[in-house]
Amino acid sequence: METDWKTCLQKVAGILHEVGFESHPFKIAWYNMNIKPIFYLDYAEDTLAVVIISTPAMYEKAFKPFICKRDCLGVKDPIDECIEHYFAKVKEAFPENEVISIHDYELHGGTRRPKVLVQTAAHVAGAARYYQRSDLTTDPWEEKKKIFGVSVHPKYGGWFAIRGVLIFKDVLCSDLQRKEPPDVVPTDELKKELLERYNFHWQDWSFRDIIPVENRYSEEQKTYFSTLPKDRLQLLNSLKSDASNIDNTL
Repeated sequence: METDWKTCLQKVAGILHEVGFESHPFKIAWYNMNIKPIFYLDYAEDTLAVVIISTPAMYEKAFKPFICKRDCLGVKDPIDECIEHYFAKVKEAFPENEVISIHDYELHGGTRRPKVLVQTAAHVAGAARYYQRSDLTTDPWEEKKKIFGVSVHPKYGGWFAIRGVLIFKDVLCSDLQRKEPPDVVPTDELKKELLERYNFHWQDWSFRDIIPVENRYSEEQKTYFSTLPKDRLQLLNSLKSDASNIDNTL
């Protein structure tokens, strides 16, 4: 029996949304139409894919309980371990299907090329608009100046992260309707400000507040993410010692 793509989305949301993640569907064709061939995902055009976003609530609802219940103090990046845990939970919920998970940090061996361009995935899924210098009517920077693009979420501005993509290899979604990501940074002046904040002043967090937001990272969460991974041991030990963070449903 063919798996219904709408049922897949409901099940994914049931697993992830209560712990601070969003899931947004897209067709493989939409993604491939917006990238260079070297980055193509080699699946049928109507294959169901879902981009996973962590909201500000993920830190409290998923990460802190995960840290308290797992031995994560020796791994390279406990955030990645946490995300992998929840991606695995989704895959386990679909024993009859082939679900491919690709994380935002995964690279092809040798070439060091990203396995998935998550900002493009979030854009074509209508989840967060990917702003680039080409979106400006007039390019204000020197041609050789490297200007990286940045995604803006309609609710959280820049206070979110795109964690990866789940591909349901044997599930087609031919009738899935595409929606455009909201253009929440509507003027050239504001787009220029966003890109300059992101490219030249990203460490002050200000690009994340380019629009009014519903929620942002807590001070504790900001401290964690602004601390170098090699220096996070004390923070992790502090989290593990706080038994009140333990969630028995993990």
